[in-house]
Amino acid sequence: MKDWFNKGEHWIWISSAMVSISVVLVVGLMAMITYKGAVHFWPHAVYEFQVNQNGQSEKVIGELRDEKVREVTNPKTGKEEELTQYLIKVGNRDVYGIDFRWINGDVISSPLENLSKDILVIERFEYGNVFGHIVGASIAGTQVPDKKRLLNLLKEQVKHSTETHAKIKHIEKVLIGGINYKIEQLRFEEKKLRKHGAFTAEEEARIAAERAELQSEFVGYQAETEVLYKKLDSFGEITVEISNGQTLTVPVKNIVNFWRPNNMDFMDKVAFFGHSIGNFLFDDPREANTEGGIFPAMIGTITMVLLMTILVTPMGVIAAVYMREYAKDGPMLRMVRISINNLAGVPSIVFGIFGLGFFVYILGGSIDELFYDYALPSPTFGTPGLLWAALTMALLTLPVVIVSTEEGLSRIPRSLREGGLALGATKSETIMKIVLPMATPAIMTGLILAIARAAGEVAPLMLVGVVKLAPELPVDAIAPFVHLDRKFMHLGFHIYDVGFQSPNVEASQPLVYATSLLLVIIIVGLNIGAISIRNRLREKYKALE
Repeated sequence: MKDWFNKGEHWIWISSAMVSISVVLVVGLMAMITYKGAVHFWPHAVYEFQVNQNGQSEKVIGELRDEKVREVTNPKTGKEEELTQYLIKVGNRDVYGIDFRWINGDVISSPLENLSKDILVIERFEYGNVFGHIVGASIAGTQVPDKKRLLNLLKEQVKHSTETHAKIKHIEKVLIGGINYKIEQLRFEEKKLRKHGAFTAEEEARIAAERAELQSEFVGYQAETEVLYKKLDSFGEITVEISNGQTLTVPVKNIVNFWRPNNMDFMDKVAFFGHSIGNFLFDDPREANTEGGIFPAMIGTITMVLLMTILVTPMGVIAAVYMREYAKDGPMLRMVRISINNLAGVPSIVFGIFGLGFFVYILGGSIDELFYDYALPSPTFGTPGLLWAALTMALLTLPVVIVSTEEGLSRIPRSLREGGLALGATKSETIMKIVLPMATPAIMTGLILAIARAAGEVAPLMLVGVVKLAPELPVDAIAPFVHLDRKFMHLGFHIYDVGFQSPNVEASQPLVYATSLLLVIIIVGLNIGAISIRNRLREKYKALE
């Protein structure tokens, strides 16, 4: 045993145990997020049971989301007894004000296993889901008593309603949004010409003609949307009997989707699962981000991370090349290296404050005074936006890229540098054509770590560009296509907002897990791409190492 300790093998076993525990914890965490996130899209069974409480009886319809057992004191016997409580998602927020309610098991008179095959779940644009039985309907102004035919007609009407909503969204956000953007640019152009004394009669006539043409297009699109909104009112409505025998009328135009989960077989549930994931990925958020999709947040996250990668790579590589290849070793260089290492441990919120103070107010304000003075006092770059968020994240991850690149440069044999110089190449040519290409695997390693950290940061982004709900995407079809001055949504902030700022936390909990899973998938996807590039480069230069 003494020899075993003297050889240091116990440290090997301890290290292996710690690595194993870490792997198990990571895998367990990922499994929990995956399960909780995937369950959000799977159709849940809807229960209908009687509740007898305080001498009153009521019918409750909803999804069973959770149950717990707690110890209570029986008032008759005075003994401790176990009481099961059920968390039921009753929906119908416009009727009850809440989505969930806890019900004690001792007041439920009917078994929970009873599933009614006729219960309908309706997803609406607002006020949450509706759970109940159809008791009447007016489809396109016609009363439909046959329930089977009614469901088929309702499916067609919801499809037409969804298509109409999509047309309205396209007109309002893309076509009218583009016109508003052009009108705003004309206004800025006019202010710029007036400020510089170049607003001639010809320019005034040109701008007025362009503005009149755009206004004419705007009026046409507005009239088109009015027709579409009137068309939505013609799709009809259905009446549903919800909990406690109450009835609720739901216009078809407010329905996103409907299904009967208790009637579905396995393949129907799989199809519903895929459809729900598609809606989650490509729809806009609704109801203060607690429902709907996360498309704007997904686009904002990917755009910011890619822009951050473009900005941090040259800064980190140039700094590492200078310190390794050009700077003389001495107290100053050692101090710089210590500062870089310490910079990696600075809290991220400090970078956010620095980005807000330096990038937004000083640098952005200066850019506005120099190039966008005609737009003042409305700031263009002197306000949080995509560019400043990417630059702040670039500074946050810069130490990782510098250290990784410098380590890669230190592993390049000195003989390769001397060989390049001996063949007549300059030092810069040797570095650019021999040293840097061989160090690219290390550079990619630094970028992988930078991407992983930047994609998950929240605190600094709240100060330099991320918002709860952005009216426009940072990337669109309007030139210059990537709008660096726009605010954007981010998956990390979306998780924080939905999970901790939502007034209905229990209803938004599944969405938190689903968004977390998507964020992890995006980070893993970006990292896999970077790792594949690194491995190819490593194989390419393997023979020279």
